[in-house]
Amino acid sequence: MSTAMRIENVGKSYRVWGSEWLRVASWFGLPVRPKEEHWVLRDVSFTIAPGESVGIVGRNGAGKSTLLKMITGTTQPTEGRITRGGRIAAILELGMGFNVELTGRQNAFHSAGLLGYSQQEIESVMPAIEAFAEVGEYFDEPVRTYSSGMQVRVAFAVATAFRPDVLIVDEALSVGDAYFQAKCYKRVQEFTALGTTLILVSHAIGDIVKHCDRVIFIKDGGVFADGTAQEVSNLYLDELFGKKAASLQETVDVVSEGMEGGSEDVFHTRPYYNAAEHRWGQGGARIVDYLIASEGQEFPARIDSGARTSFYVKIAFDRDFDSIVPGFLVKTLEGLFLYGTNSFLASEGRAGIAVKAGEVIVCKFTMPLDLNEANYLVSLGVSSGDPLAELTPLDRRYDSIMLDVSRGMQFWGMMDLKADFELVGASS
Repeated sequence: MSTAMRIENVGKSYRVWGSEWLRVASWFGLPVRPKEEHWVLRDVSFTIAPGESVGIVGRNGAGKSTLLKMITGTTQPTEGRITRGGRIAAILELGMGFNVELTGRQNAFHSAGLLGYSQQEIESVMPAIEAFAEVGEYFDEPVRTYSSGMQVRVAFAVATAFRPDVLIVDEALSVGDAYFQAKCYKRVQEFTALGTTLILVSHAIGDIVKHCDRVIFIKDGGVFADGTAQEVSNLYLDELFGKKAASLQETVDVVSEGMEGGSEDVFHTRPYYNAAEHRWGQGGARIVDYLIASEGQEFPARIDSGARTSFYVKIAFDRDFDSIVPGFLVKTLEGLFLYGTNSFLASEGRAGIAVKAGEVIVCKFTMPLDLNEANYLVSLGVSSGDPLAELTPLDRRYDSIMLDVSRGMQFWGMMDLKADFELVGASS
């Protein structure tokens, strides 16, 4: 099997017909036109290789769920072709396929049967399904008595009772508790390590970056971007908080021209600068320079793990703002968020800073870099508005700085949470 899945020029439209005769005529391919036609997806094409972990992101209504329903075969495409390889297990809409009058056990038999497993095969894994779901005596109660989290527990346990060739999860885990989410993702990781293809739809960018190597961004009914998790997650964040007025390139052009008063952009001349940064924002402010100081040195070649380090950020303003809030974020090279803060959070509720057009300010974030030996990405930002309400991004420079943290492993993992140890008792 060379591909787990191939999507070729797929489209889906929902049609309103003037009469039932016209609807029936359309089934036979006769040249009839619908009264109304709404295209949810159009000209969608991509290929997923066996064993790939692929995330799908997009705003509500972008067509993500419709795409997954076509992939699983519960909805047929209006145009195009979908080629599937191997057995697919999917958790789509909450409780989809469950009969609320049947018990969890009965629904497990029914759902597993629809996946193509025999009665004997299902009976052999039923104890494992019941144990994984952890719903106790409710397993033999009608599903109508279940909470949404309990439905997800049973649905996931059934879908993963046998390792599928392709596992599709669409937001369902978002309603579960943190303990069960961790348990589910552990099973997903076990399956992907054995070659299962994962397709994950989630609005939680952290989950997408952590569990997916590749991300497909659906926008306006088509594939807007298809690339690495880090690259596409930045584009998706841009879409969510987005830039208005000028395009990204227009913003870059304005910054490149420079201004008097120390506001010329000099990022590209600084150590640690990452030319692959992702820059966006609504304008009115520009992050133009930075300085990193640690252990009495400016821009040290490497920063020791745990060293107290200051990040100075210079920001130029083209408009008046009653309240601006600078921000700071650290991520792994894979794009996993490790730590983020802003001027409001880091100064115990300091109010936003008022600035005038033409003004240039320098702010500083200082912290111990309690990170293990590795390379990390730093993102800088400045927003306007009420820190307790909604903030408007003015200039965001994602992944603009690459840090090299050294001195070997002093703890396991990525971050030092400063645990203390003491022996509080002993007996002989």
